[in-house]
Amino acid sequence: MSIARILIIAGSDSGGGAGIQADIKAVTMLGGHAMTAITAITAQNTQGVQGVHPVPTDMVIAQMDSVIADIGVDAVKIGMIGSAETAAAVAARLAALDGVPIVFDPVMVATSGSTLADGATIAAFEKLMRIATVTTPNLPELEALGGVAAVTRLGGAVLAKGGHGAGNVLIDRLHGPDGLVREWSDPRIDTPHTHGTGCTLGSAIACGLGQGRSLTDAITVARRFVRMALREAPGLGGGHGPMGHQAVRLDEGPSLRLNQVTIGSNDYAASVRFYRLLGLRQIVDAAPHYARFETPGGATLSIHAQESDVLGGASVYFECDDLDGTVARLDGLGIAFDGPPVDQRWLWREAWTTDPGGNRLCLFSAGEARRFPPWRIEG
Repeated sequence: MSIARILIIAGSDSGGGAGIQADIKAVTMLGGHAMTAITAITAQNTQGVQGVHPVPTDMVIAQMDSVIADIGVDAVKIGMIGSAETAAAVAARLAALDGVPIVFDPVMVATSGSTLADGATIAAFEKLMRIATVTTPNLPELEALGGVAAVTRLGGAVLAKGGHGAGNVLIDRLHGPDGLVREWSDPRIDTPHTHGTGCTLGSAIACGLGQGRSLTDAITVARRFVRMALREAPGLGGGHGPMGHQAVRLDEGPSLRLNQVTIGSNDYAASVRFYRLLGLRQIVDAAPHYARFETPGGATLSIHAQESDVLGGASVYFECDDLDGTVARLDGLGIAFDGPPVDQRWLWREAWTTDPGGNRLCLFSAGEARRFPPWRIEG
């Protein structure tokens, strides 16, 4: 399988939470190859930006030309651009790339509130929006750009990120030139450690597009990645800390991700003690019927009470992004399922089958609920 080559044009964050550092983490964790053209060097931490040094425009273009000529590009992500001159030069260079999707995150202000783009640079953003497949402003940035109509009239789509909106539900809306395409809504994650969310989302979308996903599918996967990384934020620094990219392991990637095995038990307490002593982290305790453990690699093991004295056998779980489509495809190839996919009360959608050896297999989709159900044990 070829790896998606993602060119990231953005500034460096010395604190490692946002900018090119967040971009590289996101693309790497999602299975792509990150390449960079650094537009600015910042002295930055969780509490603010102490200094910005733009990289000369000719050096930014030289970085782009270097990797484009040798390695090639499957998608581009643009973040902090550095100057109006660089914005114009980057737009002109990328316009020559035929059919390469471009994600533009119009960075204006850091999470800490520090300004990262002056008026002339913001005015030059129109050149980048004209070549972008999708522009991803937050609500204040969208207002500064003139609103949805002003952005979409340039020809691309705009993903209006709702993180700055009021209320406990976050809504992101994708608009095209012809109107609303789709919206996503999720409960707001209560954490101050949101440094790098926009950078991460944009790079994750670019990685998905570079891997051949549709724009809506790429956004779906990218949003899920961001939410997982927010939940795993390590709590570094005294301000708006970085996200936990490194902890998002088996949550994204190609379908049929092997990530759970369920085994039987006729002694709940003894089994729980055994696997805790073994070193696994218990994340669900539904005594006396069900317990779930997380391994260091992100996979999970579950024990399920059996009334029979005859134990043994296991159920294997494969996660799919498009469960219904996968089941339909496999059914067409002759694999018989117990029935169509069904939504379960534990927030998974499942379809079951049996292999020739009599082993039970579950194909499922769960999103965040795979690792973060409402009843997850924390601490």
